[in-house]
Amino acid sequence: WLRRTTHYLFIVVVAVNSTLLTINAGDYIFYTDWAWTSFVVFSISQSTMLVVGAIYYMLFTGVPGTATYYATIMTIYTWVAKGAWFGLGYPMDFITVPVWIPSAMLLDLTYWATRRNKHAAIIIGGTLVGLSLPVFNMINLLLIRDPLEMAFKYPRPTLPPYMTPIEPQVGKFYNSPVALGSGAGAVLSVPIAALGAKLNTW
Repeated sequence: WLRRTTHYLFIVVVAVNSTLLTINAGDYIFYTDWAWTSFVVFSISQSTMLVVGAIYYMLFTGVPGTATYYATIMTIYTWVAKGAWFGLGYPMDFITVPVWIPSAMLLDLTYWATRRNKHAAIIIGGTLVGLSLPVFNMINLLLIRDPLEMAFKYPRPTLPPYMTPIEPQVGKFYNSPVALGSGAGAVLSVPIAALGAKLNTW
C-alpha cells in the first residue's frame, strides 16, 4: 500500500512540475511584446517539453488520449494566468495562450494508430508535434493585435528600462520562423522524447 501510494504521489508531483516547466519554457511567448522575437526558442522548447511530458504519461497509463488531457490541463492553467493579468488591468491580448491541444491530439492519434507502439509514438508522434506546434502557434499569433503597439502601450512592470521592446528584425536573420521552428522542434523532439521514455522504463 505504501509503495503504491508513494508511486502515485510521485506521478502527481511530476505532473505538476512538468506542466510548470512546459508553461515556463520559452515564457516570453505569453507576452506580446516579445512574441515574435522568441518564436523559434518557444517552438523548440514547447515541442520538446510537450512530447516528453505526454510520452511519459502515455507510457505510464497506456491510454490514448493522455497527451490531449495533459495539454488541456496546461491550457486551462495558462488561461487562469491570462485572466490574472486581465484582472490587473491589462488587455486580453497582452498574453497569448499557446496552442498545445491539436499537436497533443496528433501524438495520441499516432499512439492509437500504431496499436500503442511506444517507439512509433516517440518517432512519428514526436515529429508530428515538432512540425505542427510552430504552425498552430504562428496562426495563433497572427490573430492578436500588433505586438509592438501592445508593448509600448502596456509595458510589463518587471522589465528594466534597457529591455524596452524594440522592433524585431525578423527577416534580417532568417526568412521563415515557422520553417526554422518546425525543423528544429521536429529534430529535437524525437531524441528528447526517447530519453524521457528510457527514464520511464528505469
